[in-house]
Amino acid sequence: MAEILALVEARLISALGEPDARADVTFLGTDRIEVLRFLDGDIVRYATLGMSGAPMADPTAPLADPVKGPRAELVLSVRGGLADTDQVLRPLAVLAASPQVEGLIVAPGASLDLGEPLWTGAPFTSVLVAEGGGLVEDLELDEPMDPVRFLPLLPMTHNEAAWKRVRGAQELQERWLTHGTDLRDPLRTSVPLD
Repeated sequence: MAEILALVEARLISALGEPDARADVTFLGTDRIEVLRFLDGDIVRYATLGMSGAPMADPTAPLADPVKGPRAELVLSVRGGLADTDQVLRPLAVLAASPQVEGLIVAPGASLDLGEPLWTGAPFTSVLVAEGGGLVEDLELDEPMDPVRFLPLLPMTHNEAAWKRVRGAQELQERWLTHGTDLRDPLRTSVPLD
């Protein structure tokens, strides 16, 4: 696991630069999750480190495969200086620990709901998991291990999350695109959903 996480951290650094801060959180019965913060002009990026140490397992499988299965880390990008987004460190660690704690498989198109704001005053309590491979390329591991995917998180308002449950992730993303929604704006309001 340590070897995999060292490779993951190296991939994050090669794609995003050196982190300017890091925090770690350990939940009872789980491996440690770190959250690294990267600054890129006015964009602040938060990336988890630790979620990919073990593959995500199908919760219906009688035994979890210790080698095969999807692996991922989460990446959140927001505009800096508009809100105290550093409070997102613990919520991100909670989301990254969810495969170990709840047996979830985190994949593109999924919604992850915290039930509380991502940071104080945030209009978002959940995120949409987007398709990886853009900002940080997948990290290939030795066979038979699956590659590590770096999945962007797109914050959703309560109304957007409800609309996504009915209409699906693709339609919500199209709605955001049609309206030119700045998904990095930590203070944005819900996209029109009429």
